[in-house]
Amino acid sequence: MRDHREEPALTMPAFVASSLPVIGRLAAARPAVGIALAYADDDAEICEEDRFHLLLVDAEGQTLQRLGPFMEEDVVATWRDLANSAGLVRMIIREDGVLVPVSQQIGRLSLGRIRIRRRHAGLGARRPRFLARRKTGRLPARPQIFRGEAEIIARS
Repeated sequence: MRDHREEPALTMPAFVASSLPVIGRLAAARPAVGIALAYADDDAEICEEDRFHLLLVDAEGQTLQRLGPFMEEDVVATWRDLANSAGLVRMIIREDGVLVPVSQQIGRLSLGRIRIRRRHAGLGARRPRFLARRKTGRLPARPQIFRGEAEIIARS
């Protein structure tokens, strides 16, 4: 039989906080307001191609999370998709470091130009089918003019 006193006692590891920012609905979390598109200088120099980062930004303009690097061909589609699915404002970081919103929105509702839902059909200018069978009225080449009469409409 084994003696339980000889086994080493298990100790709980010390809690170490993660260096990652807290994003979400926790008490200490800062909510993400927008997603910014930024040029990645360091990554572009290493691979000699244009590379971009997507940055989750809070209300003060501080970066919460850096996503990427992304290729030039893929970054705009990914940026739009993430902004639409998360309901975040799309932003761009200019060369001078200023954060500029690209689109206006309230929550998930995008503001701006309206989109016409029905397209104008190529056959939309045609006459309706039931009127197409009937001929349109045409004036004669030389209209008849009655002179010297008091009324055109005969009354009895």
